[in-house]
Amino acid sequence: MTKLTNSLLVLAVSGLFAVGSAAAQTQNSNTSGAGAGQVDPGHPRVNQINQREQNQQNRIANGVKNDKLTPGQTARLERGEQRLQNNEKKDMAADNGHLTKKDQRQLNHEANHMSKRIYNDKHDK
Repeated sequence: MTKLTNSLLVLAVSGLFAVGSAAAQTQNSNTSGAGAGQVDPGHPRVNQINQREQNQQNRIANGVKNDKLTPGQTARLERGEQRLQNNEKKDMAADNGHLTKKDQRQLNHEANHMSKRIYNDKHDK
């Protein structure tokens, strides 16, 4: 991959991450307290899920930076991360800005799946 292509890919991933983070932080009238993507000491389940999402975004960015991920793999992984964030927002909207234990289990299950995809894509499995 050329330096220009690599630089453009890093910019694209950064842009996707920034848009995803901004979208995840929006709240609507169905949520109170912490919104998806926001840290709130009163919502440990939300914080735990958000920390996992941040770690996975960092892993994707490192894969791009180190030429371990192709543009196609990166786009697919970013779509999966966005889907996870959207599910978190829906779950929180249904429970007044909180995540239930059931929601947390489901989101962690999805995050585990995404983590395996990131690993496999970075190691070409």
